[in-house]
Amino acid sequence: MAGHSKWANIKHRKGRQDAKRGKMWSKIARQIIVAAKAGGGDPDSNLALRYAIEEAKAANMPKDTIKNAIKKGTGEIEGVHYEEVVYEGYGPAGVAFMVNTLTDNRNRTAPEMRKLFERCGGQLGATNCVAYMFEQKGTFVIAKSQTDEDTLMEIALEAGADDVTTEGEFFEITTSPEAYGDVKNALADKDIETTSAELAMVAANTITPDNDTARKILRFMENIEDHDDVQKVYTNFEIPDELMEELSQE
Repeated sequence: MAGHSKWANIKHRKGRQDAKRGKMWSKIARQIIVAAKAGGGDPDSNLALRYAIEEAKAANMPKDTIKNAIKKGTGEIEGVHYEEVVYEGYGPAGVAFMVNTLTDNRNRTAPEMRKLFERCGGQLGATNCVAYMFEQKGTFVIAKSQTDEDTLMEIALEAGADDVTTEGEFFEITTSPEAYGDVKNALADKDIETTSAELAMVAANTITPDNDTARKILRFMENIEDHDDVQKVYTNFEIPDELMEELSQE
C-alpha cells in the first residue's frame, strides 16, 4: 500500500488526475450507478453510494451528472449494466497487483487486462492468487499544510484510527473498515481536507525494487489505471525514497 499511496501523492502534485478529469468522472459515474443499483438511490441509507458521491464531489463532478448516474442505477433512466470484476496478477519483478474493474463486457476486459500484464513482462493470475497478501483498510492522505501531527493524531485515534504515519509532505491515516466512517466524519468536523480517502486493499508486506524496476512498475500502473474499466489498482511495492524525490521534482 505504501507504494500505492506514494504514487497517489505524486499524481496529485503533478496534476495528472486533472488532466484526465473527463475519464475520472466516467469511472466515478460507474461507481455511482453500481452502488445505486445494489442499494438504492438514497445516500443516507446506502453507504457505498454516499462514498461514491463524496468522491464525485471531490473530483468536481457536476451535480446533474451525479443525479443522472443515480437514476441510471435505480432504473429511472436507461443505462448500461456494469459488473464488478477483480483481476489479480504479477507485474515487473513479481510485484503483486489487484485491479478492481467495473465492466459491461468481461469477455472484452479480461483479454485486455491479460495483454497489459504480459506487455510489462508480468502475468495475469487466477482468482485469489495474490488476494491473500492484502487486507481491506480505510486510508486517508492529508497534506501537512492542513494540520500538525499531534492534532491529527489526537483526532484520528479518538475516532478509532489504527495509525497515523508521515510520508514527505503528507500524513497517512489507516483504519479498520468499521472505523472508516467515524474517522472521515471526525476529519470533516475539524475542517481537515483529505487529498484522498478510500477503503483500500493494503498489502501486509511490501517489496522495494531498485529505481529502474520501480519506474517500470509505475509505467505499468499508469497503463492499467488508464484503462476505461479500471476503478482502483492496489499493489505491494514500495517506491524507493530517492525515486520518490525525483518524481516529485519532475
